[in-house]
Amino acid sequence: MKKFKVLNVKCNGCATTLKSKLEPLFGKIDVDLEVMPREIIIYQDNIDINKLRVELKKLGYPMADEKMNLFEEVGSKAKSFVSCAIGKVNSK
Repeated sequence: MKKFKVLNVKCNGCATTLKSKLEPLFGKIDVDLEVMPREIIIYQDNIDINKLRVELKKLGYPMADEKMNLFEEVGSKAKSFVSCAIGKVNSK
């Protein structure tokens, strides 16, 4: 089990998207919405962290240690807003 701090995760909609998009690639995923920054928990032993970083950034949820310029930060927040909305729709 490994934990990763992730930015822009706000709610269960975000968590639903993270689980649905990451579980096919990394196995069982949990999202801890009780801590800040939020954490994703991956239960797979051998994780390709670079691949995880890429997948998280695609969804708008970069790792907390990610170095981004202002343009990347704004783009990331916009992507996470869309990912969250999709997660809310898919969780119903």
